[in-house]
Amino acid sequence: MSSFAPGLRAPLPGAFLEASMRILVAEDDLDTREFLTLMLEKAGHKVVAKPDGNQAWEALRQDAYPLLLSDCMMPGMDGFELCRKVRAAPRRYTYIILLTAFGGRENYLKGMEAGADDFLTKPCDFDELKARLRVAERILTLQQEVAQLTGLLPICAYCKKIRQTDLEWVPVEAFVSRRTDASFSHTVCPSCYDVQLRPELERVRR
Repeated sequence: MSSFAPGLRAPLPGAFLEASMRILVAEDDLDTREFLTLMLEKAGHKVVAKPDGNQAWEALRQDAYPLLLSDCMMPGMDGFELCRKVRAAPRRYTYIILLTAFGGRENYLKGMEAGADDFLTKPCDFDELKARLRVAERILTLQQEVAQLTGLLPICAYCKKIRQTDLEWVPVEAFVSRRTDASFSHTVCPSCYDVQLRPELERVRR
């Protein structure tokens, strides 16, 4: 008898994602829920698991989770409705992967229209889930970097360096270049030319 939960395929040894994320799992099947939790925690993720959509929604209202892994068919609030409520709420972005035992175009379109980012059919292959989680990490990282660029940046009033971490301050050029494809071409604006450069040139000529 297999030791794995129904609807799940065993992952290859050492083949799971190593980076850590906070993941909310919504799954009504106890065996599947416990197995997902076990494997994600072994991979280093911090996991909170709920048995239905209503409890998952309450968890999301109380705390922020970068990623939601939700079954589609659950008692009470199903995964599609949970997805729609998450997207309608003014909150930080949550990457949503919907799981279902029923494949097909109809369920796929229903999930995408509800606002899901990705869609997996049970039995869930853990190598495939690993790849999907890596995609989720890249998307969430890009969104965080964009939020940093469009939000309030702590910048030194004297040297104009930006605080990247609690202990690291970097030049504006380095901060932007690490997060975008932008490059810098240094020049002098008209005001600085009149105030800074022109007096220096006149001093040199004299």
